[in-house]
Amino acid sequence: MIRCREIGIADLDAIADLLTRGFPIRSRNYWINGLRRLSVRETPDSFPRFGYMLEHDRTPVGVLLLIHTARNDGGCTSIRCNLSSWYVELAFRSYAPMLTKVAQRHKDVTYVNISPAQWTWQAIEAQGFRPYCGGLFFSFPGVSRPVKAMRVEVVRQDAQAVEGVSEADVVLLARHAAYGCLSLVCRAIDGRAFPFVLQSMRIGRIRLPAMQMIYCPDVADYIACAGAIGRFLLRRGRISIALDANGPIPNLVGIYREPLGRKYFKGPHCPRLADLSDSELVIYGP
Repeated sequence: MIRCREIGIADLDAIADLLTRGFPIRSRNYWINGLRRLSVRETPDSFPRFGYMLEHDRTPVGVLLLIHTARNDGGCTSIRCNLSSWYVELAFRSYAPMLTKVAQRHKDVTYVNISPAQWTWQAIEAQGFRPYCGGLFFSFPGVSRPVKAMRVEVVRQDAQAVEGVSEADVVLLARHAAYGCLSLVCRAIDGRAFPFVLQSMRIGRIRLPAMQMIYCPDVADYIACAGAIGRFLLRRGRISIALDANGPIPNLVGIYREPLGRKYFKGPHCPRLADLSDSELVIYGP
């Protein structure tokens, strides 16, 4: 007998084993560390903390990981769900639709898939998903002209307040620093402060001297701060920052690449570019 149910704390070791078999390029520690992070992070009421599993004879044979986050969309709270890793053992693949049906049943939730394999695109679109990001723009901020007297500050995970930065952004910066991201604030001579979260980027098995933009309030903020950030990163051996994009970004030097980085959504709120906060990239890692 097959049943689909919510993943609980007691299931985590078995789920990590299943995912390790399904994704052999990932270590078991990769999965268990991410699941442990999910076990302590704030999750919106009534939504699953980890996701759903298919169970046969009290053994997990399928899994769909979910990351639910409450977000502010135009002054109203909305729920976004990152559909993360999906795996069903071959003998039980015919039951896989049970997972997706249960996971996507809330009409008022915005579902995102930020790491779809190219061979799954057709199936994802058949489920009603639409692309919102077509590729990645690899910028080279070190060649941008820096703004006079702009400073770059690192925000640590124990930060309580940062001058000029909203309380919500300080909490976000500190939380992502605890996840291992690089949280920064660029401070202009007129006192304005611009928050950013970056993460070391991984493409396949190759690690490039690059970072990925995880969060900034607006791409225009990055354009304004690119020169200062670029020089800050050059001293740390990083030459490029990749941003979600749908084409070349004006006023930035770089290269746009498709279909690398294609992302999908389904639901009431189209995600904005340059915001991958609280996603699988930071919870589980690149």
